[in-house]
Amino acid sequence: MIKNSKEKVAIFTDGSSRGNPGPGGWGAVIVFSGEEEKESKVVEIGGGEKETTNNRMEMMAVIGSLEHALKHYAEENNLPSLIIYTDSSYLINGITGWVKSWERSGWRKKDGDLVKNKDLWEKLVGLVKNFSISWEHVEGHAGIVGNERADKIACMFADGEEPKLKELSFKDYGEDILSLEKRTSSVESRDKKRSTSSKRVYSYVSLVDGDVRTHKSWEECKERVKRVSGARFKKVYSRVEEKSLVREWSV
Repeated sequence: MIKNSKEKVAIFTDGSSRGNPGPGGWGAVIVFSGEEEKESKVVEIGGGEKETTNNRMEMMAVIGSLEHALKHYAEENNLPSLIIYTDSSYLINGITGWVKSWERSGWRKKDGDLVKNKDLWEKLVGLVKNFSISWEHVEGHAGIVGNERADKIACMFADGEEPKLKELSFKDYGEDILSLEKRTSSVESRDKKRSTSSKRVYSYVSLVDGDVRTHKSWEECKERVKRVSGARFKKVYSRVEEKSLVREWSV
């Protein structure tokens, strides 16, 4: 472990997928805090894959962030301590606890099955050894600025769009990116207003044999679940609701 400098880095990460598997994206907002305000800056990064899962995108957001931090401090002798904010319990539980037993057991779970996402877990384990990291769980879609921005980047990549990623000084970023204040009521009321006023279905989510997918039409969803024992399906009215349900059914 490399000794830490006094500088702190705050990182907000999130991942998203349109189906499980399906097109996915990840996003991160990295705040480099220098000793003086003029030395502080905010960097947004992200990426996408055509066939992936929500959990893999959550992991890729952190992996991408740590790789970026290593490049940023490539010529430094001391690396800073990090605070990583994520709404993924899977990610936090895995990297702070589960990986230890997985490594000892040859990357097999207690039931003997191979651990999912082994390739990313191994990469993540190697990266975290370079830093002192505090892992902080934040509530998703609660209006926390950094989490909301990381989510927007991830969703745009998942939808095949190219978000305009920012790299600005902290004072020019334009938002209080380090604020952890929840704004749940405003977010919920906004989504509720959108869904109830238009009465338009955003998408349909199906679960068949442990595989979660999203569909833009009922016909497509119905074709997948009909006559399948134990299949589940539900219509959702917003992007937030879709992501929450995909995450819930993916556990």
